[in-house]
Amino acid sequence: MKAQLRILVLVLNLGALLLLIAPAAAQTDIYRDASQPIEARIDDLLARMTLEEKIGQMTLVAEDSLDPQAVFDYFIGGVLSGGNDEPNVNTPEGWLEMVTEFQDAALDTRLGIPLIYGIDAVHGHNNVIGATIFPHNIGLGATRNAELVEQIGAATAAEMMATGIYWNYAPALPVVQDVRWGRTYESFGENTALVTELGIAYQRGLQGDPLMVLATPKHYLGDGGTTWGTSPFGASNIDRGDTQIDEAGLRELYLPPYIEAVNSGALSIMVSFSSWNGVPMHAHDYMVNEVLKGELGFMGFVVSDWQGIDLVAPDYYQAVVMSINAGVDMNMVPYEFRQFINTMNRAVENGDISLERIDDAVRRILRAKFAVGLFDRPTGDGATLDVVGSEEHRALARQAVSESLVLLKNEGALPLSADAATIFVAGNAADDIGMQSGGWTISWQGASGDITPGTTIFEAITATAGANTHVVFERLGRFDSFQDASGNPAMADYGIVVVGEEPYAEFEGDNGRLALTRGDLTTIERVRAQSDKLIIIVVSGRPLVITDQLQVADAVVAAWLPGTEGQGVADVLFGATPFTGTLPFTWMRSVDQLPFDFANLPTEGCDAPLFPYGYGLTYENSESEWLDLAETCSAG
Repeated sequence: MKAQLRILVLVLNLGALLLLIAPAAAQTDIYRDASQPIEARIDDLLARMTLEEKIGQMTLVAEDSLDPQAVFDYFIGGVLSGGNDEPNVNTPEGWLEMVTEFQDAALDTRLGIPLIYGIDAVHGHNNVIGATIFPHNIGLGATRNAELVEQIGAATAAEMMATGIYWNYAPALPVVQDVRWGRTYESFGENTALVTELGIAYQRGLQGDPLMVLATPKHYLGDGGTTWGTSPFGASNIDRGDTQIDEAGLRELYLPPYIEAVNSGALSIMVSFSSWNGVPMHAHDYMVNEVLKGELGFMGFVVSDWQGIDLVAPDYYQAVVMSINAGVDMNMVPYEFRQFINTMNRAVENGDISLERIDDAVRRILRAKFAVGLFDRPTGDGATLDVVGSEEHRALARQAVSESLVLLKNEGALPLSADAATIFVAGNAADDIGMQSGGWTISWQGASGDITPGTTIFEAITATAGANTHVVFERLGRFDSFQDASGNPAMADYGIVVVGEEPYAEFEGDNGRLALTRGDLTTIERVRAQSDKLIIIVVSGRPLVITDQLQVADAVVAAWLPGTEGQGVADVLFGATPFTGTLPFTWMRSVDQLPFDFANLPTEGCDAPLFPYGYGLTYENSESEWLDLAETCSAG
């Protein structure tokens, strides 16, 4: 049997080579003809390809572990920038130059099949210094504005295309059921219908009509429902864990966004690191082959997550065989791509992966490449680089920030008066673009500080305050030096404390406490003592435990992770724009309530959550029975 397979592979390779040396007049080059139907172009190209070229198309490699020569030598089909991969000079021009070098190498191969370059542009073209950083999905979920989300998708696509990148690993479609998960902010919310509506709106914006950028709905399937403690990272983690639910529940809660994604033209879907009832999704033949590709009719390709195939089985050969046969078409093998290519060749030679399966995977990959126009527009020409971080896109982001803010409490503190004499501003997140933006910003985990151009919340407050208002910032809230005529600590009209989470991503953000830091609490206490009205702004990737602080403050605002356009926060604080945001997640009173049993969620009494899904006050309506309940429960 092995000898027969070797002969068959040799014949296929020989046939492909004969096509290349045939007289020019005999070659139709249908695959190069943009006027031909896509399926005809695929048929023509597949017939010309050797096994090595086909396996190369199934290989996706991180840019920092190969060079353009390796793209040429191994016929690499895809290159990506991971969260920490960037060009030597991180500018839009630097990105375009780097991507073009890889693409030129692919175009120089004998068939000139363009590679597809991918990136996690999950809230704007967020690896690029100077790009517009939009609110993370949790904030967009609070807007409930599908038209706005579609516009953000289109703006992100435009900034990507300017740098020659046409493949985005977004949108994330998890329906998150436990906010302790470190990827909660990548979700639009806990509700299936909301995730479906906004996720598909984002996909429409990215892909456009005709197709501009290849969207990648992720992570298929059930990654928002893993059980705390089942993570491979340990008992205090949830990321990449096991989704423990019956099939009816899985289909009802997690599948609808993918049904609509496929119906809306998705041609790339990323499979999840997580498992379903103990079976890794990267090796789940039923859910990938039978449900996604069969039942849903998905015609695009399935891509693995970062080294996701490696985790399927202890033996690498078995892991590759299981995953490819289960329906993974392209392997994100960031580093050891030669090992993957050699393993694939051995598996075909051994008969463990069929040539028919290889052809199916490559056909799906080529279909996406043809559809997105790579054969006719393989890279950018630099003509639109000025769109990256443009004023138009920043204005859109500013609108998104304003619409994402959720007013949790307001007892006469907001809107801020333009006639205020003094405003104290404090908190670690008040004057920090990195904290405003969160993870997946410039680097994988993000970072605090001045990591990219933008407007901080403090800068926005200063710019918006009245001409006679004295705005003072002290990060730790130490305003003791401000004294009245009697030498006592001076009282500000308003004290604004911006607290929240340091940037994180994925499993690094799994958190079983979800509490404000001791430093945040101390800062709140200090500013409370010197402010007539205290406003707390929470900058975070999910609800945090603020039950006690709710009683201390006159107003509390959930600002999520707003990104670079902090002016959108000030617009609402000063009343130029109304509060319209509502909670995309139920807000817990304490972490002991997590995960919520949504089917039996109390709506009254101190066992009820602090705030329900969909909650949000306005300037016109600041009364709430939930605030009354919070006060009652706090009193004991």
